[in-house]
Amino acid sequence: MASTAVEGQTPNPEPSQPEERAEHNLPPRSYADAVSNGPQENDQIEGRIGVGSGAKEHAAVNGSVQPPPRTVNGQNPKQPDEEKVVYEKHVNHAGEILTSIKPSAGYEDSLKHNGKTAPREKKHNRPPKRQDELASGRRAGAGWETSAIRWAPLNVPLQRRLQTLAVLWHTTTIPLFLSTFFLLCAIPLTWPLLIPYLIYTLVISEEATNGTLSRRSQWMRGSKFWSLFASYFPARLHRTIELEPTRKYIFGYHPHGIISHGAFAAFATEALGFSDLYPGITNTLLTLDTNFRVPFYRDYALAMGLASVSRESIENILCKGGLNGEGMGRAVTIVIGGARESLGAKPHSLRLVLKSRKGFIKLAIRTGADLVPVLAFGENELYDVIDSVQHPWIHKSQMLIKKLMGFTVPLFHARGIFNYDVGLLPYRRAVNVVVGRPIRVVQQGTKDNNVDDKYLDQVHKEYVAELVRLWDGYKDLFAQDRHGELEIVD
Repeated sequence: MASTAVEGQTPNPEPSQPEERAEHNLPPRSYADAVSNGPQENDQIEGRIGVGSGAKEHAAVNGSVQPPPRTVNGQNPKQPDEEKVVYEKHVNHAGEILTSIKPSAGYEDSLKHNGKTAPREKKHNRPPKRQDELASGRRAGAGWETSAIRWAPLNVPLQRRLQTLAVLWHTTTIPLFLSTFFLLCAIPLTWPLLIPYLIYTLVISEEATNGTLSRRSQWMRGSKFWSLFASYFPARLHRTIELEPTRKYIFGYHPHGIISHGAFAAFATEALGFSDLYPGITNTLLTLDTNFRVPFYRDYALAMGLASVSRESIENILCKGGLNGEGMGRAVTIVIGGARESLGAKPHSLRLVLKSRKGFIKLAIRTGADLVPVLAFGENELYDVIDSVQHPWIHKSQMLIKKLMGFTVPLFHARGIFNYDVGLLPYRRAVNVVVGRPIRVVQQGTKDNNVDDKYLDQVHKEYVAELVRLWDGYKDLFAQDRHGELEIVD
């Protein structure tokens, strides 16, 4: 189809109509290029839609162009605003031109909805749901925010992690050594070593009771590892008066608590500086004789300077060795109260089973050792104990175990390794071990080991009075959260 040139206008050497470009083997031309270059041909003949000479007024300005108005039979109908199309040109770093349609004014606002996604268009023919008609399930993970268990954060300092490791080691030494022993028993190659070892420890060895302290290792007691253990709570040792190194002593530790962590830190290690506070005195912490029947653990306990709490062991320690070969400068620490007291070791209270406990008083009179009361503020706060009074069947079971095995285990819990509410590790609560004044004891006893009952009661009364004095003197300093006063029961 031929096109008629407009008078006074030079014909376009490159046709723009698709039919003419096809006749000259030219590729189709885009509408945007045709508009940007202006009209190149005459108006179309009657009945066709063409681009008039007025299209130059709609040429692109600053990269944005609008298509010329359509003419039908020479007339320009009015075009609604919503049908106007605006083009945008974008030039990249390589000079390539990208042409796109400019979006509507509400597009940018739709992208900013909720900061990420565009909102859905409302369907006007359907009203929104009422709020009371919306039913939703629980939100996943919401329970962690209100959980009763408080989990330890990941950014805990290294020193606190090492402190927890030290306490974990101390509380699990017996099961760890037992597990190691049974593991070795499963290996036949170790039997030639294990059998003689068991015969020696169970039949021959008397190291836990002979009082020589030959297996005591000052290096293990003074290790920096125990400083981590003591600083976990933290624990402190307080002296009220100096002790003469020319005498011998029996330290009575109160309360028993669950595991007596304060007694171990103060008297089985040098973490709290016992040798600095009481120079010239060699103190030995006493524990159950059954602990020295546990393979491997007995050797560990002997190296830490522990000994049996039996009568034979106490008399040997306080009557042998020392500065004069008769126990001068030696001391033992006995955790008074035993299993019965541990069953009532409730936090923020102090209930001592002491009225009928006179065996250690009698040993002090027989050996001529002075009695030194020790009160550990905070020992009962390290664990939460289930009240056996409210559960009679639990109490009966515990007393049956005590009768058969010589000890019992209270039902307790504290914190774990990675949480603060569930586990068998003690709480991080301060333990202040206060050592009282010594009660001078006159040695008595005949060949049949009889002790004057009146003198026994007198010394016991003085001992209890010193404990009460320690409580009254330091309760406002170390027991500010107490729920009651000191109780001494049978």
